[in-house]
Amino acid sequence: MNGVTLRAGATLGATLLLFGCRSPEPIRPRIERGPPPPVGPTLTTQSSGTDVLLQAISPVSDDVVWVSGHGATYAFTTDGGTTWTANTVPGVGGLQFRDVHAFDARTAVLMSAGSGDQSRMYRTEDAGDTWSLRWTNEEPDGFYDCVDFWDRERGVAYGDAVGGQLRILRTSDGGRTWRRLDGATLPPARDGEGGFAASGTCVLTRPGGLGWIATGNASGARVLRTADYGETWTAHDVPVVSGQGAGLTSVAMIDDLVGVAFGGDLAVADAHTDNVARTVDGGLSWSLGAQPAMVGAIYGGAHVPGTTGSLVVVGPGGADLSFDGGATWEPLDSSAWWGVAASGSDAIWVAGPDGRIARISIP
Repeated sequence: MNGVTLRAGATLGATLLLFGCRSPEPIRPRIERGPPPPVGPTLTTQSSGTDVLLQAISPVSDDVVWVSGHGATYAFTTDGGTTWTANTVPGVGGLQFRDVHAFDARTAVLMSAGSGDQSRMYRTEDAGDTWSLRWTNEEPDGFYDCVDFWDRERGVAYGDAVGGQLRILRTSDGGRTWRRLDGATLPPARDGEGGFAASGTCVLTRPGGLGWIATGNASGARVLRTADYGETWTAHDVPVVSGQGAGLTSVAMIDDLVGVAFGGDLAVADAHTDNVARTVDGGLSWSLGAQPAMVGAIYGGAHVPGTTGSLVVVGPGGADLSFDGGATWEPLDSSAWWGVAASGSDAIWVAGPDGRIARISIP
């Protein structure tokens, strides 16, 4: 072999050198590139089609959302807010629809808040083409604040106490008829106790008959709790600021046991107060939580479905976000907002004065 003799047992490396061949390139490990790091929260304003104060939001899905407000106004979207259809319930222009519960793109219940017969329930089954009046408050001193449903049939509404007795309504036919619970069977009301019809979030339901009501305007704020679809209720003290014009406005549950209640003093707009409380036993006991970054009262709060503990709160002082169940807060927006609701981390909704509405996405 060209005068070259190979010894037995010569290594492959020696053979390659003798024949002038380079060693093979080392094999480099393949680098797996993960997804890009998450961006921060984004808030995208949308055109609601109205300029009235919007107070309550009811998302059916990421695409189908209803809102309600003053001037007998309601609006809905079926494309995630790209377009909104806004209208009014005819003949009742003075009503303030401070809560709404939607079942689908065509079916919804509107609740107006106000003294006496200004508190009413309306229902549509044709996307607002027609509305039927389903209930009118007959007590001159009555004032109803919020409504929520466990399913398409069973729902509950809450109103300010009358004559020392709490006011709670129930329906078992989708809001077509309503029955007021006997006030004598409920926990005794505290002097002046009621709710705040700020964002439609002072009543909250969860599957299995669980429900909570946030109260205020009395010497000591409370959360009312039910475990039987609103047939019976118990009252539990919450250590937030209380008194006339103060207390709880909203309650949000992360699961059946862990939740947060929100509120404040509505007369204090430029300072922090003790306005957040947390529970880990389903609302039986409460302890103070961290104050949000924004000043003033919280008008509404909501848990973001699909997350372990993300919460959004709103009020005249802005909007704040928590990723840890209310243990810490960070600013989200400085504009005034009244209503908040969420169907997922990419579909969080806030609404407020002048018909403003926005969709928020979080990491």
